[in-house]
Amino acid sequence: MNHFLEGSKAVVTGGTRGIGRAITEALLKAGVDVAICGRSASTVTKSVTELTALSKSKVMGKAADVRSNAEVSEFFAFVDRELGGLDILVNNAGVGVFKSTADLSVEEWQRTVETNLTGVFYCCREALARFRNRAGAYIVNISSLAGRNAFAGGAAYNASKFGLNGFSEALMLDHRYEGVRVSYVMPGSVSTEFGSGLSADWKIAPTDIAEIVLMLLKSPPRILISRVEVRPSRPAK
Repeated sequence: MNHFLEGSKAVVTGGTRGIGRAITEALLKAGVDVAICGRSASTVTKSVTELTALSKSKVMGKAADVRSNAEVSEFFAFVDRELGGLDILVNNAGVGVFKSTADLSVEEWQRTVETNLTGVFYCCREALARFRNRAGAYIVNISSLAGRNAFAGGAAYNASKFGLNGFSEALMLDHRYEGVRVSYVMPGSVSTEFGSGLSADWKIAPTDIAEIVLMLLKSPPRILISRVEVRPSRPAK
């Protein structure tokens, strides 16, 4: 067990599946108490039940759509009651709609940008208010290589992830002297239900991203790995 993290308190948004679920499992195994959220109450309940069987660390969850500032506030109030503090925030919740710009609906644009960018802002505001009385706080934002490499059909997703990268860098500069470290991770193709939902041996595994997040959290406080780009070593040709 990693004693650098043992006893810490963490929030993982979108922690019920994919990358978020893998990060949650890794944190629990490292002795961290974790609160997760997702849009579906039944999915959150099921995930908490499954995760509780995997670890002695505390895990709890509450349904919350990060697009709603009110729901985010309610979720963090739940975290206050159940965890009694917060040291780590992992912003993982995300959606992707992949269509040409002309075919994107207003609702699809708003859902993508509000989830992938605005929701991160809402969660960071809540976390920062709680970090003021705790040393060694950390925010990890799960972005994407789509945040630096635009592609056809990715207008909304690219915009949200380009924005998330810029937001993450400004966030780091705003709060680095308050003892808050900020990193963002930019994976390429990950084998999850997200996007095409196609699994392939050459793709990054969610557990790979979870290991990177743990590496960031365990790094010495005197350093900051502000950005991590992750690519499959041998992508499909």
